[in-house]
Amino acid sequence: MKHIKIPFAIGIAFFLHSCSATSKLTVPSVREADLQKKYNYETGFNNADTINFIRIGHATTLINIGGKTILTDPWFSEKKGYYRGEPIAFLQDKLPLLSMIVVSHHHYDHFDIETFKTYPDKNVPFIVPVGVGKKVKSAGFSNVYEIDPWQSVTIDGVKVTACPAKHKVKEITFMIEAGNRAVYFGGDTKLIPELNEIKTRFPKIDLAILSVNGLKIRPMFNKQMVMSAVQAAEFCAFINPKVAVPIHYNFSGGKFKDLFILKYDGNAQEFANATTVNAPKTKTFILETGDTLSIH
Repeated sequence: MKHIKIPFAIGIAFFLHSCSATSKLTVPSVREADLQKKYNYETGFNNADTINFIRIGHATTLINIGGKTILTDPWFSEKKGYYRGEPIAFLQDKLPLLSMIVVSHHHYDHFDIETFKTYPDKNVPFIVPVGVGKKVKSAGFSNVYEIDPWQSVTIDGVKVTACPAKHKVKEITFMIEAGNRAVYFGGDTKLIPELNEIKTRFPKIDLAILSVNGLKIRPMFNKQMVMSAVQAAEFCAFINPKVAVPIHYNFSGGKFKDLFILKYDGNAQEFANATTVNAPKTKTFILETGDTLSIH
C-alpha cells in the first residue's frame, strides 16, 4: 500500500484538474452595493496624487493611479473546482472604462479570458508574461505587451514594470508607477529571494497588494505555491509599503478538492496581525469585495 498512495493521490489531482478544465462557466454571486464601504488613508506626502483601489474578488482588483484605471488578473466567472468563497464586487459588465489590464499568469482564476473576451474595447492594452500574449490575441484583443522581469512598459504616463515571481506556471508580478506614486501587485507568487531587489529598485511604495493564503498542493508533498500570511507580512517588513491590502484568501476548490488536493496557510486577519508585529510602519486594510480604499 505504501507504494500506491502517492501515485493514487496524484491521479486524483490530475482527474480533478481535467474535470474543472472542461466545466461550464457560471455567474458568481454579487455583493450588495449598499454594503460596500469606503476608506481613506493619508500618507503625508505633499502634492501627491490620490490612489483609488477596489477589491473586486480573489486577485481581481481595480487600481486608479495617475488618473488611469488598471484591472488586475481578471476573473469574472466560476466553475467546478474554482470558487471565490465570497461574493464578487460586481460583474464584468459593470467595469469602468479601463486604461489597461495586467495579468500575472495564465491560470483560469487569474486570467479568465473566456469571459473577458466579451469586453468591448478590443484595443485596451494587456500587459502579460511572455507566452501569454497569443491567448489574449486569440480572444480578439490587439494591443498586447509581453514582458519579463525588470522590463517595463509606459502607457499614457503609467509605467508598469514586471517583477519576479514563482508559481506553478510562469508568472510575473508588477510595480505600477505614475507621478510620485507606486503600487505593487503581487499576483499569487511565493516568497522568493529574487523579490529582494524590489527594495533597491523601488525604495518608496505606497500600496502593496499581496496574496496571503499560502496555497499548498497535498499530492506534491505539500509543495507551496503562494505566500502565506506570515511570509507576506515579512515581505512587507522588507519592502516597507505605506499601506498593504491582502487578497487571494477566501478561495476554495470545493469540499473534496480542499480535503484531498489543496491546503491553505493564511487569511486576511492573520496577515494583519503578523504585519502589526513584523512591519509596524505599514498600515493594513482588510477590504471586503467592493470596498474602496483611497490613499492621499
